[in-house]
Amino acid sequence: MKGFILIGVVAMNAIQVCQLDMAYVLLYDIWSKSLKHSFVAPIGIRHILIGSMIIGIIRGGAVFFILAFLSQIVFHFNIVALNLTATSFFLSGLFLNAAIIGMLVSILVLLVGYKAEVAAWSVVSIMFLICGIYYPISILPDWAQLIAKALPLTYFLEYYRSFYGFKPFCSSVLLKGYLLLFIYLVLEIYLMQAALIRAKKNGMLLKLSE
Repeated sequence: MKGFILIGVVAMNAIQVCQLDMAYVLLYDIWSKSLKHSFVAPIGIRHILIGSMIIGIIRGGAVFFILAFLSQIVFHFNIVALNLTATSFFLSGLFLNAAIIGMLVSILVLLVGYKAEVAAWSVVSIMFLICGIYYPISILPDWAQLIAKALPLTYFLEYYRSFYGFKPFCSSVLLKGYLLLFIYLVLEIYLMQAALIRAKKNGMLLKLSE
């Protein structure tokens, strides 16, 4: 059970750091009253998000390996050396999950402005409660299990834990995790473009810069 919890906690912190870099990229501009200037520059929203995601991956990766090292020292549990290929798939899944959360917050910022600030930390906290960070999703109520199975992170946690003797709740967890990520990313890219167009038309970009 020690390994189950440590994998979840390390994953949680890596995602939290990475998604905050993406979620705050527009919030920082709002707080400094300079959001409109970001869109006056010859760059698009994709450049802003990709840039923040790269920084998030670097910081999130650093957190992952620092915590993995501490897990080895303090708890004598090795998170990364068991299977480097599996670790690579796991990390890519974590960072793509962080991207989904960060993009969701950015979409909400463009739609509702300051009210979206709370989403930067609340969305990921709620997700962690459901996707099996601290406990198997099998102990959740049926309705919560359905939500958990709709979250890509659940499958990546199940995938990585399977290398440590924990049985996944279904087969092909890695494939299903990536499939859900692809669906959510495509949907959020479309929603981001629509939200940006709406923000330009209704003056939200100017309102958030005043």
